[in-house]
Amino acid sequence: MTSSPPFSIRAVSAAALSFALLAAPASAQSNVKEDSVVLQPDRVTDDAPTMVNEAEQALPDWSKANARALLAFIQDVGKEGLFTKDYSPATLQAAIDGNDQHLLNQVATDAYLLLATHLRDGRTPNAARRQWFMTDKDAENLPLLPMLRDALTAGNLPATLARFNPAHADFAVLRAALPKAKTKADADAIRVNMERWRWMPQQLGSRYVVSNVPEYLTRVIHEDTLIATHKAVVGKPATATPQLNPLATGIIVNPDWKLPRSIVNEGIGHTIATNPARARAQGYTWTGSGKNLWVTQKPGPNNALGVMKMEMLNEHAIYLHDTPSKGAFNAAERAFSHGCIRTERALHFSGLMSILFAGKTAEEFGAAIASGETTRFRFEEPFPVYVAYWTVVPDGKGGVKKLNDLYDRDAPVVASFAKDGRKAATVLTATAPAAPATSATPAASTSAKPAAKPAAPAAAAPSAPAAPEKAADKPKVTAPTVSGIY
Repeated sequence: MTSSPPFSIRAVSAAALSFALLAAPASAQSNVKEDSVVLQPDRVTDDAPTMVNEAEQALPDWSKANARALLAFIQDVGKEGLFTKDYSPATLQAAIDGNDQHLLNQVATDAYLLLATHLRDGRTPNAARRQWFMTDKDAENLPLLPMLRDALTAGNLPATLARFNPAHADFAVLRAALPKAKTKADADAIRVNMERWRWMPQQLGSRYVVSNVPEYLTRVIHEDTLIATHKAVVGKPATATPQLNPLATGIIVNPDWKLPRSIVNEGIGHTIATNPARARAQGYTWTGSGKNLWVTQKPGPNNALGVMKMEMLNEHAIYLHDTPSKGAFNAAERAFSHGCIRTERALHFSGLMSILFAGKTAEEFGAAIASGETTRFRFEEPFPVYVAYWTVVPDGKGGVKKLNDLYDRDAPVVASFAKDGRKAATVLTATAPAAPATSATPAASTSAKPAAKPAAPAAAAPSAPAAPEKAADKPKVTAPTVSGIY
């Protein structure tokens, strides 16, 4: 990710910038406001697990060697930023030492499903993930039970569990730094950020844009190569930028700006009512009046979005854009916006987007900038933009550095470490007659739960659940799983 860009990309970047600079109008230096973030309520309910009918899909058969490998992984799971106690090692040891094969299958499967869930999806319950709206397909790409059965057959359970870890090199740096932490606070900070990596898709893709809010930086990745880094201005604490991963669909040069109601009410509405000539001079046009006043700012040097806006599909009204207020990029801490991400060197950024992702030539991009007209370049293939929140990041020297937690989002995650973590994403539910309980059976054993009813998910389930595991990857069964919504 951090390798130097190839010559062809450097040439594209230089060409885009040179054409843009020749064509661009002079930028104003004023304090402006851009679109406000649409604040969404936090997700506080965890996704309900997939309920798999044990009578129709037999328990995986655990050898004692495989169970011992699982136990060894659990006992050493602290290096993954997790906690051994969560996975009932004493109960698993007792099952290994006993002679009840059915009990061993139950206990080992329970422990694996919870551990694999935490490795793949994170231990942190949704209630502690402040303003987190990431989505992914890890449940489809890394299905828990099919991977378990393959691992038990091949005898490579530790390697299979390791596959659930995030694949990005930055996660590996955090993992390596954890045992070197000098204080508990330092270790917890690293664990928090290992968790945040797990909340994201395991594979980010070969091309994407990522903005790390506490770092005030936006990076462009193309063909797995870091090709550009831009300073960013992010949301003020009162209008904090959320964590999300929308698809970018296009770049707009010379955008107009449709003002949100909150900003109309803050001042421009009064200006229109009392001094319309001044409002027109600033590029504003409008229709209606009072509560039905709709205001647009035309493209130009005073436009709050500057010379470009990247379209990003999301309900939060978050996107990357330019700004005429260039002085904000000189500050060390740049939390000034209404939630959107202002992007330094916006001509360079939009040139890269137009040429590399929309298939335009440098000449076409330069002409669009020079025209002063609003022009949309649609991306040939939409790609993700990750708006992330890492407060511990690689320092470029093999270690890590701590950033300011400007929205105070770390503390709830640290507090969750002392509580029960996220439940298993997949649960095997016994049907009557259930296996008899014994003193060695864990109280939270999934197999000890009553039979699941084939009814709709409970009302507490989230309105937009993550995708279920791929049906094609599951062993053939004679009946569907019960209430699979994870």
